[in-house]
Amino acid sequence: MAREHRTITVDGYDIEVTNPEKVMYPDSRFTKQDVVDYYLKVASVLLPHIRNRPLTRIRFPDGTGGESFFEKNAQKYTPSWIRTETVATPGSTKGRASVDYIVAEKPATLAWLANQAALELHVPQWRFDGHEASDRPDRLVADLDPGKGAGLRECVEVAQLLRERFEADGLTVYVKASGKSGVHLCCPIAGSQGDDVVSGYAKAVANDLAAEKPKLVTAKMAKAEREGRVFIDWSQNNAAKTTVAPYSLRNRAEATVSAPLTWEELDSDKLTPPGPDEVLERVAEQGDLWADVLKKGPKVPG
Repeated sequence: MAREHRTITVDGYDIEVTNPEKVMYPDSRFTKQDVVDYYLKVASVLLPHIRNRPLTRIRFPDGTGGESFFEKNAQKYTPSWIRTETVATPGSTKGRASVDYIVAEKPATLAWLANQAALELHVPQWRFDGHEASDRPDRLVADLDPGKGAGLRECVEVAQLLRERFEADGLTVYVKASGKSGVHLCCPIAGSQGDDVVSGYAKAVANDLAAEKPKLVTAKMAKAEREGRVFIDWSQNNAAKTTVAPYSLRNRAEATVSAPLTWEELDSDKLTPPGPDEVLERVAEQGDLWADVLKKGPKVPG
């Protein structure tokens, strides 16, 4: 008979894992305890990418086969040892209530969140400046989302086109599997320009590619515009938007991860989103393929 509760000690804090044998991913029989263990094992490479950034969590109380909900505010029962920052989201509507964000700084926070069934971790492109929110992103992202009739192959083609354009503008481009059906690109930038400048540049690049390759690319968000094409989502550079963090689990029937890749891997025939065990093996062998994303980059044109 499965135990209903289990207590683990992480960073000196006792964390209760409730219903540890509860299945979170039905197709791979990945349990809540497996989620906790994964986030603890991957913490050394995950935390640098989300540290000092506000976390938006997607929680799945009954696993990915059940209902889910986005959560920005820290729960009232959040332990006092977890960092929270109460700020108005940059770019939000004037007069909007502040959000009490969780900020993950230690493995224990990841374990606590995993017990809350927070399977997906999303962050914006900006960091806190002290305790204040910033509208100056330190990275640029492009989320490549294939519409009906398009797939990963088309995403790879668009990723290469974007890479050429970004590199021509002096940026260095890193790639990761979205963990679902798409591809994510990321460029470290200076962090000295407003999100309007960065988002405007990303939109202009997306529009340019859509004009050059109208049968392959769209920069329009409308679902009707995406059929047979890849949507370049440039809007995630807006300060109010978020992107799934590297090494975060994703919402699928089988456990998959939004995992950094090499460009050589992206060009290969192996495009299946990796699972947690594979990602941990990759990290053990290669370290963090996105380590250089944490370094300061150049300004974007504009």
